[in-house]
Parts: sequence; structure tokens; C-alpha cells
Amino acid sequence: MANDAVIGLRVLVVEDQRDIAENVWDYLERRGYEVDHAYDGITATRLLESTCYDLIVLDLGLPRLDGIEVCRQLRKRGGTVPVLMLTARDTLDDKLLGFEVGADDYLTKPFALEELEARLRNLIRRARRDETAGLVVGRLRFDPSGQRFFRDHQQGQLTPLQARLLAALMRASPNVLRHAELVTTVWGTEGGDSTALHGLVHSLRQMIDRPFEHAMLLSVHGIGYRLVEAADQDDD
Repeated sequence: MANDAVIGLRVLVVEDQRDIAENVWDYLERRGYEVDHAYDGITATRLLESTCYDLIVLDLGLPRLDGIEVCRQLRKRGGTVPVLMLTARDTLDDKLLGFEVGADDYLTKPFALEELEARLRNLIRRARRDETAGLVVGRLRFDPSGQRFFRDHQQGQLTPLQARLLAALMRASPNVLRHAELVTTVWGTEGGDSTALHGLVHSLRQMIDRPFEHAMLLSVHGIGYRLVEAADQDDD
């Protein structure tokens, strides 16, 4: 039976054991999640570069690129999506290494599907609680619940699209987010393109940068955009 609290949440399941992957996929879909699947770390990394997920279920032992490296690369790019790591090895060293590279929780195989979902729901609650506290980069603060920004004496109300764009840039700051990743984050898998993104970035700059001497929202030519503290500007 689907759960209203999780309907529409997008989960990436990265697991090379087909029976486990299919069981997790089927269970989560019946509970109301939208599920994508990757059998190896390279495929998972490509999906994470082009698609915005709410949760990741990530196996530690993957072919081509293991779960530790997938998680490490995700965090290095500024990704903040909660990661639940799966492992067949219940050792302290494995768990510590996973937490060190940015995993949020651990689950040892074999596991009950009910426990897996309980842990995912806990990660979502934690992420939402953190988000309501607001996002801060330098002197810029963003309130996601009210879709308002505050920079020194300036404040304003953002549109839903501007709010999604600013939240993504602030979570990744000071790292660069690629054009394709931002389009997917703001508009989803349907709608939006590079032209629309350019226009949206321009409108957001008019809100958060125009009254100030130093811009925070910077273009990285041919790649994407990044948000920096006003004093940290070496791209434009």
C-alpha cells in the first residue's frame, strides 16, 4: 500500500545482485516511491550527474566502481542527497569508511524490507528538518519553507523555479553544477532547457546580486554555474 508521505520521492537503488535489487525496487514502488536502478557504480554516477534524487540506496560492493567511490564522488561534487549504504560485511572499519566518505546510514545484508524503508523515511525526515533551518552561504540566507532570501539589508520573495535553483546552488556551494543537472533539478525530466535555465539564472541574479558590488552567482564557461561567498571570486 502506498504511503502519502513518500509518494513521488525519487530513489536510486544501486545494487548488482539482481534478486535483491528487484525485491527492493518492487517493495518501494508499491509503497509509493519512484525508483530507478543501476547495477554498477559507473552507471550510478552517470545517473547522479543527470538526475535529481531524494534518496540513494547504495551497495558497498559494486562492479566497475564500488559504493565507497560513488559516494565519495557524489559528495565531492557537492551532492547532499541522503545515502543509505548496504553491505554484506558487518565490520566497524567498513562502516567508518562509509561514514567518512559521506554515507548517512548503514544497513547490513540480509535485511528486512520494512527496516530498509524505515531507515529511508528517517533520512528524509532528517533532511527536511535540516532544510527548514535554512541554507546559508556567506551573507546570503535562504528560507526554503517561505521561499525567501536574505542578503544583508536586501530580502525578497522567489518564484518556485528560482527557489529550486537557489537551493540547489547553495547546497552544492562552492562547487559547480552542470547545466544539465540544473535543468533536471529545476524542471524534472520533462520541460526546461539551456535557454530556459539561462533566463532563470538571469532573473535570480537580479534578485540576489544586482544591488551589490560583488556577485555571488557565477558562470563557469561551458560547464554550468556556482554560488560563492562574495569575496571568493576567481571565475568571472
